[in-house]
Formats: sequence, structure tokens, C-alpha cells
Amino acid sequence: QEQLVESGGGLVQPGGSLRLSCAATGFSFDYYAMGWFRQAPGKEREAVSCISDGHDATYYLNSVKGRFTISRDNAKNMVYLQMNSLKPEDTAVYYCASTHPLFYCSGFEADFGLWGQGTQVAVPS
Repeated sequence: QEQLVESGGGLVQPGGSLRLSCAATGFSFDYYAMGWFRQAPGKEREAVSCISDGHDATYYLNSVKGRFTISRDNAKNMVYLQMNSLKPEDTAVYYCASTHPLFYCSGFEADFGLWGQGTQVAVPS
């Protein structure tokens, strides 16, 4: 069964760090681009970052550039999002997603076919 399971969310003070993890099972992980999305209360879901199957292309939301880093370990079927210098506006549910087969990395939600259940990140103001 194809599945993505996120972990690592929590409550962190402004300026702090969190590392989100996403475990992939049931499909050939190393052939798929992987992305992180987030949805804040009352807002639409937005793409945060994406990494290609070969680690050679990434996408970052402008507001997280320089603070967040996406990475993957194909041997472990894991993708990570290291989040530093967190701000209250980073508060959201964060989702891991894999693209449809043969799709390239992108910031478009429609390009992603498998989603995790989400993990909450809260940064109080």
C-alpha cells in the first residue's frame, strides 16, 4: 500500500528550528519527486519546497528561502524539511507529497498524487 507518513511537527518559539520527516512506503520512492506543502488556518494549501528524484532540482517558496532546506535519503525512503529561523507565519499543517509518475518537481499541487496526513507546526507570536 502506497503511503506517506509525516512526523516531527510541534510547538516551537520564534527563531527556533524543527525537522520534519516523511516516510514513504509501498512504491519506488527513488523514481519520484517529493514535495512539502503547508496549509495555514483559513488559507489555501501552498507549496513550500520540492526535490527531484535525483536530488538535482529544488523549489522553494520565496518566504522560506534561506531558512528551509529539503533533502532526501533514497536508501531509507525518507524526505526531510529542515526549518530554521521559524516565524509565526510558518504556523500551518505541513504535508508531504509525491508527484505523479514521470512528473518533474514543481510547486503545483495538481502534479502530486500521493499525500500524507499532515503534521502540525505551531510558532506562537
